[in-house]
Amino acid sequence: MRSINWFPGHMAKARREMTESLRRVDAVIELVDARLPVSSANPMLAEMAGVKPRVLVMTRTDLADESVTTAWIRHFHRTGREVLGVDARSGRGIDQIQPALEQAVAAKRARDLRRGIRPRAVKAMVVGIPNVGKSSLINRLAGKAATAIGDRPGITKIQQWIRLSGLELLDTPGVLWPKLDDPHAAARLALSGAIKAQVLDVQELAAYFLIWAGAHYPAQLRERYGLELDPGALKEANPLEDMALAGGWLEQIAVKRGLIRRGGIPDTERASELVLRELQTGKLGRISLEWPDT
Repeated sequence: MRSINWFPGHMAKARREMTESLRRVDAVIELVDARLPVSSANPMLAEMAGVKPRVLVMTRTDLADESVTTAWIRHFHRTGREVLGVDARSGRGIDQIQPALEQAVAAKRARDLRRGIRPRAVKAMVVGIPNVGKSSLINRLAGKAATAIGDRPGITKIQQWIRLSGLELLDTPGVLWPKLDDPHAAARLALSGAIKAQVLDVQELAAYFLIWAGAHYPAQLRERYGLELDPGALKEANPLEDMALAGGWLEQIAVKRGLIRRGGIPDTERASELVLRELQTGKLGRISLEWPDT
């Protein structure tokens, strides 16, 4: 699996616009995917935000392993970061965001009061990689369809202000960093739907996932696909180097689901697409792709 050069023209433009708009906001809401909070964190955002107060929001908690999400929250708190876990679909955790922003800008507001500047609505920029749930979160906060949403990356193309009670949000297009040179991070991002799976070989990507899940979530694979895997042995496997292990598993899945090509050959490509689709839609259960201790 290769590294990915991924910096379309609209993303370069979005980065320039975001850098300019940061001057007009009080704080930054940085969204990461709870299933992969390290790989989905854009290192450029920290550089661009500078000293602006930041609130880290882990989205997609409804798809992530709950115990792993709790471990991530403890991990970020230990590093001194303000972090929240939210599910934009149900609204769980959404009511924590505005108080967290108020706390983040409290010092600035105190300075403004001493200078005779009256308090106003907090202005916050919402940033994150594509398909991390920015629009869904904003719509939940607004209580209406304030911005377009979809299940594919790149829905938001332009910046737009959404004004709420005591809060003004600047929605921004999802931005990835110029080069994904960590193939593990690239695979996790593709598995989550942040980048199109077609950018990588779909069968390699499904094989990567099955090896990872076989080590960490064997019960889900057994229940969904009838695969009997040895998690102890797979914990020693490298999903990038040992993909051949999964070839037979994909054939088993194809046969189980009736994905057969002419001549009775199991269609492993369609089986791979099925696995990725069921992972991303939650049909495989709640699965985290990164754990703090790994």
